Amino acid sequence: MLNIAQAMSRLGTETAFEVLARAEALKAQGADIINLGIGQPDFKTPEHIVEAAIKALRDGHHGYTPANGIKPLREAVAADIAKYRQVEVNPDNVLIVPGGKVTMFFAILMFGEPGAEILYPNPGFPIYQSAIAYSGATPVPIPLLEENDFSFDADTVLDLITPKTRLIILNFPANPTGGSVPKSELDKLVTGLADHPNVAVMSDEIYARITYDNQEHISLLQYESLRDRLILLDGWSKTYAMTGWRLGYSVWPADLIENVTRLAVNCHSCVNASAQFAGIAALEGPQDGPAKMVEAFDERRRVIVEELNDIPGFSCRRPTGAFYAFPNITGTGLDARALQTKLLEDIHVATVAGTSFGHLGEGYIRFSYANSTENIRLAMQRIRRLLEQD
Repeated sequence: MLNIAQAMSRLGTETAFEVLARAEALKAQGADIINLGIGQPDFKTPEHIVEAAIKALRDGHHGYTPANGIKPLREAVAADIAKYRQVEVNPDNVLIVPGGKVTMFFAILMFGEPGAEILYPNPGFPIYQSAIAYSGATPVPIPLLEENDFSFDADTVLDLITPKTRLIILNFPANPTGGSVPKSELDKLVTGLADHPNVAVMSDEIYARITYDNQEHISLLQYESLRDRLILLDGWSKTYAMTGWRLGYSVWPADLIENVTRLAVNCHSCVNASAQFAGIAALEGPQDGPAKMVEAFDERRRVIVEELNDIPGFSCRRPTGAFYAFPNITGTGLDARALQTKLLEDIHVATVAGTSFGHLGEGYIRFSYANSTENIRLAMQRIRRLLEQD
């Protein structure tokens, strides 16, 4: 038997991909699958972005690039941040990465080790807890509660900080809950963090451009007092329907950018060259595609919340961002994993159990409404009939 590193036993997974694999297997057997599980837009990447990548390849851009990303893309990111977050950042502090998870992993590896503690949202994106445990640090959950509309409570976060705390991970708008954070809580948190100057913060804002009800996204980057210890995570996957392009970016404090660039060199060398030129086209080109996509998500959001609240045993708050509904399913009498399995196997509706996002996700299930309104209504009909039969 091979002796693999003990750390591998601490590495978790992302259940959404397991659900996707099972859904695809059922589909291959002839099942009519409605996939409300995987978190990716059901729109095509806008054509001008695709063409920019093709042109880059034809122009000969198919070699290595700088580890931190080509300068025109880093400058485009800085300009985009100035436009949408009203913050000036130095392009030299921008790191281009192959997807958002790389930023998570780099931040956690940089601060995580045995004896350290890292705070993360629960329920939250499962890779946070997985990577923290892998690093040897202790994962400390920040509870996101339904009664708070799945927003974190600043006082609770501050109370969880100990002398061992190295990093706080925050995510808003949030996966899996669709929750956002009021400015008042952000203000309170930033004020309280002044008493903890040695604690870094990673703000996962990958859904920053997908918000509803005229709600303006407030970025932690807008708080000047945090910038010397703030890591911003964002990218192209959600905003521009570019999940498969594996293209993201992060903004790092000047004191950390050299270290994280060294991690990039050791990990992936550099990001796909043509994808970087596509990233420039996305940021600098027309923005009507993302705007229309958010309009469609907004319509679907209203439909799915109304439909879910009409299903026996379900109750669902209206999400304020991202493209996920996270209904309470305790009234069904089933736990989250059992319901996930029942929906997929019995009626071919793919969802993700709330427990896939942490122990505080028990009693909930995640629906991605990155699917057509027609399919959402059909899925809800199937679920309603199934539960009414039971």
